[in-house]
Amino acid sequence: MTGYCVVLTTSDDDAHAERIVDAVLEAKLAACLQLLPIKSRYVWEGKIARDDEVLILIKAKSADYDDLAACIRDAHTYDVPEIVRLDIVAGAQSYFDWIAGVTR
Repeated sequence: MTGYCVVLTTSDDDAHAERIVDAVLEAKLAACLQLLPIKSRYVWEGKIARDDEVLILIKAKSADYDDLAACIRDAHTYDVPEIVRLDIVAGAQSYFDWIAGVTR
């Protein structure tokens, strides 16, 4: 185990995604966030929904996950925001060192 993770969340538009990004970076809970346009298909209130969203990939320390998840929830507008943690099992130590150096 490396002690680092990627956290996934989505937003409904670029402006909302940027609010999440700013909140996370200002709190020093992640080193890097990447935003990608996606087409989401999901079941909501018994119906199939089709939406354009922004997927946010967040690189962080595993130890900060609980605070990071709370920060995302506070900045989010969704009733049920996606907040998924994927633990990193291997990677470049220099990248992990950089994450550790720019986060709290």
